[in-house]
Amino acid sequence: MPRRASAVVAVVAIALGTVAGNSPAAFAKTRPVTTTLTSVRIWLPSPGSAAAPAAKPAGTTAGAVPMNRVVLPDLFAVAKHEITAAQLAKLARLRTVRNVIAVDGGAVRINGRLVNVIGTNLAAFRSWTPPQTAARRGIWAALGGGGFVTSAATAKRLRLRTGTSYQVAAASNPDITFGGTAAFGVPGVDALVSAKTSKELGLVPALGVLISAPGASLATLTGQVRAVLGTQKSQFVSLRSASQPSQAGQLPVDGNVPSGRPASYLDLFRASAKMYCPGLSWTVLAAIGQIESGDGANNGPSSAGALGPMQFMPATWSFWGIDGFGDTGTPNIMNPYDAVPAAARYLCAYSPGSSAANLSAAIFGYNHASWYVAEVLALAHEYAQVYG
Repeated sequence: MPRRASAVVAVVAIALGTVAGNSPAAFAKTRPVTTTLTSVRIWLPSPGSAAAPAAKPAGTTAGAVPMNRVVLPDLFAVAKHEITAAQLAKLARLRTVRNVIAVDGGAVRINGRLVNVIGTNLAAFRSWTPPQTAARRGIWAALGGGGFVTSAATAKRLRLRTGTSYQVAAASNPDITFGGTAAFGVPGVDALVSAKTSKELGLVPALGVLISAPGASLATLTGQVRAVLGTQKSQFVSLRSASQPSQAGQLPVDGNVPSGRPASYLDLFRASAKMYCPGLSWTVLAAIGQIESGDGANNGPSSAGALGPMQFMPATWSFWGIDGFGDTGTPNIMNPYDAVPAAARYLCAYSPGSSAANLSAAIFGYNHASWYVAEVLALAHEYAQVYG
């Protein structure tokens, strides 16, 4: 399994010991957090439904946290002191960088045990988490309601029970409800809270930063980030898989797909690849679906006007849109049963062969950016590792 967050906890511990007098050295014994892709959103509209419903607007439910497009983090930088707004702005302007998000951090005590906790804007951070975490509405509702969520290992170590309140010893000592477990995709992090709860606990603001720079070499990216952060004793952790095959033939092509109307996005990706672009790996469709809309969680319109679970531009859809899986009538850009097959057909037109070059060209045709190709292939390889 690929490990996007398989770094040594001591890297994070450099700075996560500044709350409530905790010593950074204490975290050397904490096990690193690892993340893997274990599931995808399983919802699809019922047979006969014309389109997926739009994502529920933020604020419609207490604690609601909206889901945006998936972002794959490449580098985690941890500083000794707060990263300034000016430094964050410089990082965002780096040529190779696509996205940046800062996280607060510190060490607290729960049930008398030290816990590394980060706090951040949940609506922004949700898109940076592993897909199976981003899709779990329950934990984001709990976090939005002022609760805390931990890794599974931490919950076991502390014997936490979902729905139970625990006193958290930090700058203040509030009772906070445990909202469950999840993988965060950030090394050495035991727990997650909202930005509001972070302030209540007195976590160090902007202690770390996640950076997405698909296509950039890690050596180059690290050098650029180090230059921006200056003389601070920052530490860097790669969040990329140790091994990401580049050959298209190493991505699985699934010919054993059940007949009938797919009941989940995973089945829809598999069936669409088989039926509408034989030879195309279904993992590419899965990666595009997650990156573009979080599997229908954010159907747009985007800032450029793209719509639907596969984020087609209306002009492109007018040519490539098709009815899929027995649908009849006008192809519906918002309906995943039309949109995913149309994406497969579109990719097939750009990739007449099975070579890596053809696959990259097909993905580039979908979104004309080299960074996008790298990001799609990276996520496709994660699907391949888990689902084969």
